[in-house]
Amino acid sequence: MDLAWRDAAANRERAERLMLGAEKSDLYVLPEMWNTGVTTEPEGIAEEDGGETLQWMQRMADRLDAAVAGSIAVKECPLPAHPSGKCLYYNRLYFVKPKRSSASQGLSEDGSGEGTVFYNKHHLFSYGGETLHYTPGTEKATAEWRGLRFRLSVCYDLRFPIWLRNTDDYDVLICVASWPDVRIHAWNVLLQARAIENQCYVLGVNRVGRDPVCHYRGGTQVVDPFGNATSCADGETAVLTMTLDMKRLRAFREKFPVLREIDKTEG
Repeated sequence: MDLAWRDAAANRERAERLMLGAEKSDLYVLPEMWNTGVTTEPEGIAEEDGGETLQWMQRMADRLDAAVAGSIAVKECPLPAHPSGKCLYYNRLYFVKPKRSSASQGLSEDGSGEGTVFYNKHHLFSYGGETLHYTPGTEKATAEWRGLRFRLSVCYDLRFPIWLRNTDDYDVLICVASWPDVRIHAWNVLLQARAIENQCYVLGVNRVGRDPVCHYRGGTQVVDPFGNATSCADGETAVLTMTLDMKRLRAFREKFPVLREIDKTEG
């Protein structure tokens, strides 16, 4: 999707229209900071945990009886009595499950339990100034949903294979991004590499359009464990719907046991 710059209400409306017009699915994935566009200055647009956008994601999950994933800028501010008085900002990827499908609605950074799972982007993009305003996450996160295990990652994380190494603890890697056109070849190659080396499906979801800094052509794609990619058309607002063949994935892992033979220093 193209993103209205720093306009959460407009982007929620766009996303809702696209989702309701798409084929019924178990999971809907939106790009990085899909509600505002990626900005290195989150002041004024970052929402507190539980804010309007997360509430919207929960409503959509309930309405569609599906999980909804996407990252937004989030701020966490200390209590007034805290001596620093400084808010922390995170590029936070939420994986929101419908309430009626969850035994509880706890919020979990490490991916344990039911309800909403979140992941704070670990590798901040220093080249673009992200490290000046955001705090890096320290924990990996995996969301379990309808028999599949989804590992969560955001944009620049894709360049760090050790951080994303599959130790047979996930089936699908989600990478939401605002990956500019000038580096789109790297995006395509890295998505395929992560799928092949981790024997997993990769859902790479990128934006289209422009922001004040970059142009984006999209390149949203689903890559299978063999490195074969199915992509959206370049530069167009579109929805890509795919079915993941878990029987095929499990048979491949059993026959070709890469995940059981990784170096002990990995993961």
